[in-house]
Amino acid sequence: MTNYLDFEKPLAEIEGKAEELRALARQNEEMDVTDEAGALDKKAADMLRDLYKELTPWRKCQVARHPDRPHCRDYIDGLFSEYTPLAGDRNFADDLSVMGGLARLGDRSVVVIGHEKGNDTKSRIERNFGMARPEGYRKAIRLMDLADRFNLPVITLVDTPGAYPGKGAEERGQSEAIARATEKCLSIGVPLLSVIIGEGGSGGAVAFASANRVAMLEHSIYSVISPEGCASILWKDAEKMREAAEALRLTAQDLTKLGVADKIINEPLGGAHRDPQAAIKAVGKALEDMLGELNGQKREALVKDRRQKFLKMGNQVLAA
Repeated sequence: MTNYLDFEKPLAEIEGKAEELRALARQNEEMDVTDEAGALDKKAADMLRDLYKELTPWRKCQVARHPDRPHCRDYIDGLFSEYTPLAGDRNFADDLSVMGGLARLGDRSVVVIGHEKGNDTKSRIERNFGMARPEGYRKAIRLMDLADRFNLPVITLVDTPGAYPGKGAEERGQSEAIARATEKCLSIGVPLLSVIIGEGGSGGAVAFASANRVAMLEHSIYSVISPEGCASILWKDAEKMREAAEALRLTAQDLTKLGVADKIINEPLGGAHRDPQAAIKAVGKALEDMLGELNGQKREALVKDRRQKFLKMGNQVLAA
């Protein structure tokens, strides 16, 4: 069953009518609905193309959060072989909102780390909706240390509304864990690639995305705060999230212009949730290309490249 977003309701009506016609034809073999259903399919395809031609920032937020969008586990299953998960931060617990381990991308050994939101009610609760606690960031630090020790590239898949702001997380040093994860990203001497596959929320995303190369899926978002949170602070009204989304410049297109993101990965028409396999394949191609760009660089050059990227980013934002 397709989950339609608010702005897709007219599309849902047309596709629903086409499916109703086909259901009637299945019940009555003498009924021929080929032409009528085909006309509705064409109308739906044209409408889908028009809807996604120029999405507003707020609509991109909705697409980035779509429940059927492929998540970290889907990318790991689809792109990596010999995946061996590693758990725990060797201090407090294992945070299921962060998954990672050793794997192979093609013929290359890598370490992959990502936020996992879950895909049903039970798994979303277990995964805390992709909002990592301190132990999740400390697990990521442990995996990055392992990659650095054995000279393995690190790939991070970012999809989080932000770090978990709960009382327990704060008591266990949430801010310190995020800061140390960001510091670790900037200091390891191996290629670090990051892909924003859905939401990139605040410091919870930066802690995984301070990379040599940052790619964003076409309809993903990356921002210092959610549009709802920004609207609540600036206008005391969460319903002004559309205006906030515009002001935040959180789309892949805006962030590429600002130098925050390096690459936009095209999604299938209608978003990654309409054709997950095509989206996963596109991310795999982008990762291969970005790894090729960094292949053979010395440790000192990789660290310098990463640091210069972020120093230059500030100048570009000021100039813009």
